[in-house]
Amino acid sequence: MAVKYPKIGIRPTIDGRRRGVRESLEVQTMGMAERVAEFLQQNLKYPDGSPVECVIADSTIGGVKEAANARDKFAGANVGVSITVTPCWCYGSETMDMDATIPHAVWGFNGTERPGAVYLAAVLSAYAQKGIPAFGIYGEDVQESDSELIPDDVQSKLLQFARSALAVAIMKGQSYLSLGSVSMGIAGSIVNEQFFQDYLGMRNEYVDMSEFVRRMEEGIYDKQEFERALAWVKESCAEGADNNPAHLQISREQKDSQWETVVKMTLIARDLMVGNPELEKLGFAEEANGHNAIAAGFQGQRHWTDHFPNGDFMETILNSSFDWNGRRAPYLLATENDSLNGVTMLFNYLLTNTAQIFADVRTYWSPSAVERVTGHKLEGEAAGGILHLINSGSAALDGTGEQTIDGQPAIKPFWEITDEEAKTCLEKTEFRPASQEYFRGGGFSTDYLTKGGMPVTMARLNLVKGLGPVLQLVEGYTIDLPEDVHHTLDQRTDPTWPTTWFAPKLTDQGSFKSVYDVMNNWGANHGAISYGHIGADLLTLASILRIPVSMHNVEEERIFRPRVWSLFGTEDLESADYRACQNFGPLY
Repeated sequence: MAVKYPKIGIRPTIDGRRRGVRESLEVQTMGMAERVAEFLQQNLKYPDGSPVECVIADSTIGGVKEAANARDKFAGANVGVSITVTPCWCYGSETMDMDATIPHAVWGFNGTERPGAVYLAAVLSAYAQKGIPAFGIYGEDVQESDSELIPDDVQSKLLQFARSALAVAIMKGQSYLSLGSVSMGIAGSIVNEQFFQDYLGMRNEYVDMSEFVRRMEEGIYDKQEFERALAWVKESCAEGADNNPAHLQISREQKDSQWETVVKMTLIARDLMVGNPELEKLGFAEEANGHNAIAAGFQGQRHWTDHFPNGDFMETILNSSFDWNGRRAPYLLATENDSLNGVTMLFNYLLTNTAQIFADVRTYWSPSAVERVTGHKLEGEAAGGILHLINSGSAALDGTGEQTIDGQPAIKPFWEITDEEAKTCLEKTEFRPASQEYFRGGGFSTDYLTKGGMPVTMARLNLVKGLGPVLQLVEGYTIDLPEDVHHTLDQRTDPTWPTTWFAPKLTDQGSFKSVYDVMNNWGANHGAISYGHIGADLLTLASILRIPVSMHNVEEERIFRPRVWSLFGTEDLESADYRACQNFGPLY
């Protein structure tokens, strides 16, 4: 059954004065709405690859009755985002959208014939006064009154707002599923229900890891799919060398049995998240429903992994954009049930529709340390040092960088990935017998090296007592090292895990004076790494959710927040962001 994604509501507001004024503006105003809807539908896609849908009010909105008519239409059409457009003066508080639970933007046409900019200023003032933050969109250059163009700067802001606002709308009403509980005392796996409810509009679901055992023992999974999946694994997933000392290595028969277990775990985790109609045919109607989970986390360590195979294969495959069923959207599954990194992965994913890399922010390698250990001098993007991003668990296969855009390594939405690219991602990956010292129950750890040259953004959400959620992010690039240098550095940690070498962009300010400063100011042991420099979109998304951003290296001209943020100060934007978020409080 197709997902019913939220739509964007387009509201053409107009000067309500009849006998010539309104009549002269009807075609121009409705035309703006139609062009915005067409532009967004052509340039944005939902996570399943289908075009974003827009709903336009039945008439222009010149007063409160027509505003109410638009509200009623939107309520019945699953509208989760509101964009108001106008070329002229309108009656602000009479025509504005008053729904405080959805994101709002207003485009006031920059033309001299009618004062669209005056309405924009007036209605944004009304939004500020009523405590409903709204984004203001105003083109830099004056246009002719009959222009049907959407200027480039207006296009950029429409897309930045719409991407972020849709992410907010898609999360609302869905679930985060905890498969297990707290892993090894990691604070992010102490799931905070109030955060999910108040800031994201989501609910929390919980399943004990014993449910995996029940479903395996009672056969609560699709047997035919299991056989197909196991055959695909044997054909497509290379088993790497066993690094365990001889006395801890297990037999071929035991490894084969563990492969069967980890494949079943993958099927079961997916079914727990989103359900599976095949289970109802087997007599398990309750289990067939799933938990409506847009993201989940698997505790694993240690209550599971001391006895059963680890979750690395399960997490890797579910987070990837393809499996034995072909290419499909990722199922976001956080390692160690780190719900805060899982949410960050969710933010990144909804902004890009691409698979995410989950990693430890493990080691800062200074240029001098690299040269001392390997004799290699770091250059180019890596000249200031590099971060070693590596962790057993959910680094999606897409993170190999074996997909391409214009000949360059990339991570793409699943519908753009070719079969050959998916095959190459698998060929560049080994599944190594897990370290028995870490994982007494065995399993298989994902091992690959991310290609250098990809623009990426690493982000992390943290919770602070008395303050609430805080986001931090850093844009940078994946890095290629000479093979012998990578091997030397990789051998100093666990070489059976996936490695991404990362160089942040430096700005000579704050936390970005050096790569060491980035590492030293990172708020937790994990990070979510997304393809592309998406920091500006993350800033916009965070402002909609009223989550302040503690550190970022996004250029000021790319920052787009609700207009009322400027009333909290324009000199120190970081402090203004904190004050605005505290003032308005969580969205829900």
